[in-house]
Amino acid sequence: MTWKSFHNRGETLRSVIATAGVRRDGILPMDVSGVAETFGDELTLLATLQLKWHTRLAGHIEHELLTQPMDLQGAVEVAWGHAADDLPGVRKILDHYRAEPTSEPMATAMAKATAKEHVLLAVMSGQSSVGDPKAVPIGARIEAQARLAHQYRTTVTVPGDDVEQPSLFERLKAVVAA
Repeated sequence: MTWKSFHNRGETLRSVIATAGVRRDGILPMDVSGVAETFGDELTLLATLQLKWHTRLAGHIEHELLTQPMDLQGAVEVAWGHAADDLPGVRKILDHYRAEPTSEPMATAMAKATAKEHVLLAVMSGQSSVGDPKAVPIGARIEAQARLAHQYRTTVTVPGDDVEQPSLFERLKAVVAA
């Protein structure tokens, strides 16, 4: 892959994610300029979006575990919600094609990707190991709880949530100044 094609692929993917975020209908935006030339078919685009979701989710999990290492499951659930906030259109697409794949290869790919996501959730929450056959159902339960918490959080507004909290550095600076 040349630098130009890599750059074009990234631009097209950003356009797809932005379009999915605006539409939030769960349908792959195959009509976005450059999608057919860059990704070719629905399965390739879906796999790319799945990888984007998985990468974002893993990054949020790592961040939450660094800031809140005592409640592993809670940190994983919060991380899932943050990833869903970052990529709402992508999450809708993944959910739609998980429930309604358009082909057998897509159904197989979505089942594998979902199982891997569930293993990630179970392992990072400290409730399973990678080879444990119980990891997938444990991860599925964690995802369900994360979805419920995320739905609640996005539908209920708490007074003061919109107030920006000072960073750790700003708080330390204020203490030193006092």
